[in-house]
Amino acid sequence: MKFTSEHRQLAETVRKFVAIEINPKVAAWEAAEMFPAHELFKKMGNLGLLGVKYEPEYGGLGLDFSYSMVVAEELGGCNCGGVPMAIGVQTDMCTPALARFGSPELKKEFLAPSITGDRVGSLGVSEVSGGSDVAAVKTTARVVGDDYVINGSKMWITNGMQADWCCVLANTSEGKPHLNKSLIVVPLDATGIDRQKIKKIGMNSSDTAQLFFDNVRVPKRNLIGTEGAGFVMQMLQFQEERLWGAASVLRTLDRVIDQTIAYTRERTTFGQPILNNQVVHFRLAELRTEVELLRSLVYRAVESYIDGQDVTRLASMAKLKCGRLGREVTDACLQYWGGMGFTWDNPISQAFRDGRLTSIGGGADEIMLGIICKLEGTLPSKRKAS
Repeated sequence: MKFTSEHRQLAETVRKFVAIEINPKVAAWEAAEMFPAHELFKKMGNLGLLGVKYEPEYGGLGLDFSYSMVVAEELGGCNCGGVPMAIGVQTDMCTPALARFGSPELKKEFLAPSITGDRVGSLGVSEVSGGSDVAAVKTTARVVGDDYVINGSKMWITNGMQADWCCVLANTSEGKPHLNKSLIVVPLDATGIDRQKIKKIGMNSSDTAQLFFDNVRVPKRNLIGTEGAGFVMQMLQFQEERLWGAASVLRTLDRVIDQTIAYTRERTTFGQPILNNQVVHFRLAELRTEVELLRSLVYRAVESYIDGQDVTRLASMAKLKCGRLGREVTDACLQYWGGMGFTWDNPISQAFRDGRLTSIGGGADEIMLGIICKLEGTLPSKRKAS
């Protein structure tokens, strides 16, 4: 993928924004276990950073997905994982289906203010019973007059305590699991919604909630696309989420390696810098190589996606690799920091904690492997019961 001057200008804008508006405040946001989403998103919206790939009619920049990838990669310069993840939910997780399949009225009401940063969005797919098994969603939305009446709950909702709306996947009929689901925009100030904050081991600056829906009434016009097409639309939405997630870890992993090189060059044992040990500098060279290989895979997948190709295979591979490599890099580097790596405020220990979610959220490693195996034709055939 070739970077144009426009790509580089966008990257520089995001880099400066991170340095001025995010990193100086990360420590306070981590301690508070929440960042001011409305305030930060409004600043990003003013710069056009929340809708780079969306239609200018709704406030977007009308650029292709490669520009979203640039934003995602540069957000990896944040000194935490929580804030970039929350931004990614707004730009590439809860809004793609709305932008692609939503009615003009629905996009004007929810997409446009999300692009300007006046509304915070969230995505409601996972439930207590599971997240990766999308077909097993239990939340229901039944038609009553001109409304959907929603009952159920959603778990692990990023931005959930602050969000103004949620793109909810719910069962709208009793049909087959892959054909009975719909995506519905649910305003989170509706009567019958309760939110409970979830405490996590990482991503602390990003608020995460469980949402409860008790006879929540939503106008039928809030349906995204057609009824029963929700599963397919969510699978399409996942492709952008997974590519965004893979792109967003690249700069983080580079930073972890850079910080470890600097630390091991200064820290001495037995009369020499730790970095002088071949086992250390060889290992860091291996890790850097792996990051560059992941970057190449991500760029290739993004380019194919822009060309209109089905990137399910490549996106699943990138998602699988970014989660596993994130764990490998942070664990290996933490070891070279010794006892300092085991302290809470250490940048490597934070990356270690924050990055663990990558192999779970947006489709667990095992789900990615299942998708890849299915496309490779290596899944065992199911035997019919006798």
